[in-house]
Amino acid sequence: MKISTKGRYALRMLYDLALHHDEGYVSLKDIADRQGISKKYLEQIVPLLNKTGLLRTNRGNKGGYMLSGTADEITVGDVLRATEGSLAPVACLEFEPNECPRAGDCSTLFIWEGLFKTITDYLDGITLSDIIARRKDDSGGDYCI
Repeated sequence: MKISTKGRYALRMLYDLALHHDEGYVSLKDIADRQGISKKYLEQIVPLLNKTGLLRTNRGNKGGYMLSGTADEITVGDVLRATEGSLAPVACLEFEPNECPRAGDCSTLFIWEGLFKTITDYLDGITLSDIIARRKDDSGGDYCI
């Protein structure tokens, strides 16, 4: 599985919104400038995030975007499913129940199910808050030599 630019940029956009949640609605221009992403590209991502309920939008003078939930509620898995679609490594696992006619006889199905569970558990186990906390931990804090 390869995550597209759209998925990576959507995650950066929502991370930026989580960092600036106390500012209320944030303009796309500000996000684009801080993240080094084209505003035009972010405009293509917004409808996907709106459609899945990850974003709140406000038009007008004080308009912009904010997270629809808290940073500790939104997972990396949520963002990638919104932009990439299913995270299933094979087509037969994209829908429940598995309707593949070979599912009962497939000797390799357990491999793909295990991989899918691992991917899902991992990505759903990381929230925007976790990314922020990790970034703060990596910044070095009060380290002096």
